[in-house]
Amino acid sequence: WFGRPVIQLPEDMIRIQELIWELKPDVIVETGVAHGGSLVFYATLFKAMEKGRVIGVELSLRDHNRAAINAHPLANLISIVDGSSTAPDTVAKVRAEIKPGEKVLVILDSNHTRAHVLDELRAYADVVTPGSYIVATDGIMGEVVGAPRTKPEWIDDNPEQAAKDFVAA
Repeated sequence: WFGRPVIQLPEDMIRIQELIWELKPDVIVETGVAHGGSLVFYATLFKAMEKGRVIGVELSLRDHNRAAINAHPLANLISIVDGSSTAPDTVAKVRAEIKPGEKVLVILDSNHTRAHVLDELRAYADVVTPGSYIVATDGIMGEVVGAPRTKPEWIDDNPEQAAKDFVAA
């Protein structure tokens, strides 16, 4: 997307775009940066809407990806917080970048294990402002078990199960 690889299903990108348009958040927090393509995608939406910025959270951003994100024409709309998305100090750094009164949408797209996503849901639930959402991506994992490059444990070890656990708690 605008020069950066995106690891998302195109249909999911269209759906999240509709959510962003509907909500018009001031800030999107996304865990899991990878190549930065989705951060750039969100930044282009914010540029078109003439408001908003993106905070990416990444445990280990590769130097060449960081350099490419920082050199991108939309870099002024993107900030990166380094660290584990569930570490208290990382979550505190994210909170510090959010100004009082800003509408926040959180998108969880880092480690997709049930335990990690549940920890992220707990860590970021109160970062989400009333009327907004927290989105745990790749919930389809349990449905694709048996396809190439999948793992049998995905049947129960996936973001959808984490979301169900979170809501049941």
